[in-house]
Amino acid sequence: MGVEIKESPVTDAEFEEMEDFVYEYLAASVENEDGGGRMRWYPWHSAEYRFNHILNVVDLAGTIAEKEGANVDVARVAALFHDIAKLDADQEVHAEEGARIARKYLETHGDFPESFIEEVCKAVENHSYQGDLTDLPKETQCLIEADLLDKVGANGTALMLLRMGYEARTHMDAAEMVDRVMERGKDAAGRVQTDTAEGIAHKRLKRVKWFREWLEGEVPEMDHEESSDRRTQRRP
Repeated sequence: MGVEIKESPVTDAEFEEMEDFVYEYLAASVENEDGGGRMRWYPWHSAEYRFNHILNVVDLAGTIAEKEGANVDVARVAALFHDIAKLDADQEVHAEEGARIARKYLETHGDFPESFIEEVCKAVENHSYQGDLTDLPKETQCLIEADLLDKVGANGTALMLLRMGYEARTHMDAAEMVDRVMERGKDAAGRVQTDTAEGIAHKRLKRVKWFREWLEGEVPEMDHEESSDRRTQRRP
């Protein structure tokens, strides 16, 4: 008996069309909001940043799904839609709204199997789940793990340092910001369950640790706690 080869229900062209739709939806969300868009006081809440985050999650979710034997198409399409409503819906309901948008799109574009649409929408709807990830379908687990991992490592560190500028902080606060990335990475490493995601998490945590050590080696006053204590003691 031969092995059945299962063809992907999503072509490259169809996925590109989905990408265009997601970006256009995000851009429209910003344009339609009074004052330039909800949460736009930081640039990473713009359509451009949110779309970049989505593409990062697509890449990570696809990698995890492929190595863990999950349905790669479900994981990647769910990742593409998971934050589509992030800029025009409240945080508490953006997952459910994203699932609604994904369903409407998939049902009206192409001829995707109902089972595929259902799996994608369930993954989008549950991507903010805070419980044990092993309770969820593998594809949803891959999406959540990818979402957690995107802001860990070099990318997370760069975002935190960018945030410093918009909060009028000096470079002497860099260690504190990098420590936040480290804590976020440790939390992510504690939540992910697949071997692939654990490996990515530990690799990214090492990068953050190295960067923290480089800061300490080049800027003696970088330890924010000790520096803060000394400044306080010097005040009259």
